[in-house]
Amino acid sequence: MKNSVIATLQENKNDFKDKEDLKALIDSIKDKRIVMMGEASHGTHDYYNWRAKISKLLMEEHGFDFVAVEGDWPACYELNRHVKNYEDASEETKSVLREFKRWPSWMWANWEVHEWMQWLREFNKELPSGKRKGFYGLDVYSLWESLDAVMEYLKKEDPSAFETAKTAMRCFEPHRDEGGQTYALSTRLVPEGCSREVSQLLSEIRKNVSNYNSDREHAFSTEQNAVVTKNAEKYYRIMASGDESTWNLRDRHMMDTLNRLMKFHGENATGIVWAHNTHIGDASYTDMGDQGLYNIGELGREEYGKDKVSLIGFGSYRGSVLAGNSWGSEVQEMKLPEGREDSWEDLCHRAGDQFHIHMEDLRHIPELQKRIPHRAVGVVYNPNHERFGNYVPTLITKRYDHFLFFDKTKALNHIDVSVEDSKLPETYPYGL
Repeated sequence: MKNSVIATLQENKNDFKDKEDLKALIDSIKDKRIVMMGEASHGTHDYYNWRAKISKLLMEEHGFDFVAVEGDWPACYELNRHVKNYEDASEETKSVLREFKRWPSWMWANWEVHEWMQWLREFNKELPSGKRKGFYGLDVYSLWESLDAVMEYLKKEDPSAFETAKTAMRCFEPHRDEGGQTYALSTRLVPEGCSREVSQLLSEIRKNVSNYNSDREHAFSTEQNAVVTKNAEKYYRIMASGDESTWNLRDRHMMDTLNRLMKFHGENATGIVWAHNTHIGDASYTDMGDQGLYNIGELGREEYGKDKVSLIGFGSYRGSVLAGNSWGSEVQEMKLPEGREDSWEDLCHRAGDQFHIHMEDLRHIPELQKRIPHRAVGVVYNPNHERFGNYVPTLITKRYDHFLFFDKTKALNHIDVSVEDSKLPETYPYGL
């Protein structure tokens, strides 16, 4: 039975070594409105490098407008201004990557992103200012950074709304910390927290945003930072109470942010998403759905239609990966063990070395019409415990539209934002 699955994989897989080998994949996704590309870990070089290569082809040859990633809005927006060559933006890519101070900083402060951003900055120089390709963050965690950004903008542009912002800041200030945990704990005593203040702030900005004429994208960013502040406040309040799922709130926020970006870029906008497989692979075809959880892959298919969205999973069988052994710990390079027997990774390993496959070609195989183990590695990781908690039961042929498999992968090359100079890897650049 296993042999027939492997034989079918071998028959339908598309081996690739460089961008030119991806023509079949690009042809099948080039007319989508949204292409979401995943990763089986947040610390793997090959996933970042190949997502960048595919994104480059989609932007260069098919006009895709932006990439939105599983990262904080304020830091990603600084990168956005950098790659779009705004006059007020830093000209040095590495200095902008130092904005990613929040743990795990290596997710975006790495040499793979450095090369990708330098390519995007040069590519944008040849385009009219209104057609330049963007880079944005979808996530909800940046409570303090977003509030600070709102304060800075309104102080110059809208003194009336600035007073409302000061009221919100006064509410939060006693609980200020890096991650929001102090604020979350405070809501156990005062359940409503600062929700009224941030709702008033968002309402004030939305009322006046059409009058912010100095910089259209900066005004959009200010409104987005107010949305982040409102949703981050709710996220930390829910985290403390445990009354409902923070996962759903986070993915709903990411989907709403994607929707706002699509609207901002116009009626015919096309966007690319980079996030973990657990976010872009349709959750309804995993045990997440059994728990009432959804994600942006599932929401994207629902809101735009399956024919307008492509979900592309990424995974590997063995190698190395960047991660921490606990939240906030020092990042380290860890061994990625061989995939668990009879997992999706094991089947792919037996079928080939490096390939992409269209899931439509596998939907006639009875053995793949049931859930099988599929690896997912987070920013906190213990290779010794992997087989007990890092596999998601998945109906693989329905969860994704395409899958890119790498038999052996290597860890990201992170930029240490705590030191002035971070050594270039010997293999840099990576040949985008």
